[in-house]
Amino acid sequence: MTPSTNRVRTTLCLAFLACLVGIGCDESADRAPKPEPKPAAGKKVRVGDNVYLEVIGTKRRVLITAEVCLRKGPLEQLMTRKNKKEHEAILSAALDARKIHEALVLANAKEGEPVRYLPKFRPASGTAIKVTLVYEDKKGVKQTVNARSWLKNTKTGKELDCDWVFAGSMLVENAFDKTAPKEYLANEGDIICVSNFESALLDVPIKSSKDDSDRGYEAWEDRIPPVGTEVTVILEPVIVEKPKKK
Repeated sequence: MTPSTNRVRTTLCLAFLACLVGIGCDESADRAPKPEPKPAAGKKVRVGDNVYLEVIGTKRRVLITAEVCLRKGPLEQLMTRKNKKEHEAILSAALDARKIHEALVLANAKEGEPVRYLPKFRPASGTAIKVTLVYEDKKGVKQTVNARSWLKNTKTGKELDCDWVFAGSMLVENAFDKTAPKEYLANEGDIICVSNFESALLDVPIKSSKDDSDRGYEAWEDRIPPVGTEVTVILEPVIVEKPKKK
């Protein structure tokens, strides 16, 4: 075999190998997973100190920053106002409850009415509000849970089985100064309640006693992170679309 023949054969072999490599690369490219499209960022609008309205497409929700203030014992609230009823609530937040009310209205929630006891019991009403809690655990891992999972029914041992409703609290005159602006009662601490209060901003739409000896819910200690943990509280109106007329 002549040297020129060897050179031709070598060239053909190299070309064939190059084709195989090229084909292999093309197939690998086809098999490689395509990157997921990034979700659209939500637009956040400040409604008041520590109260934001977030808009994602057609969805609207309210964001609040709170912290764990209690992990064990009977409850009247899931969340209270800072320095108000922290001995009876799991979370506390520094804010004006009127701004939560305003933000929920902007999120298309409809205000209902607080609980009534006379002439007969009538539970709180209003748009249902799903409450979600987001925080980092001890390992720095982000956790997202339904707020109902932190509340244990003292009689059944099960978690709260219903969402809250936008009861809307009440505005009342200042008893000591009739010329002063009306007071929003939820600012006394009844922001997200698990016992029924006429002053509740959000309340459960079921009968839940506020008597010390007969409180219906307690903190589910094993599920709650340490006191002082920062928690993002997400209030999302559950909007039920009416069926379109045919």
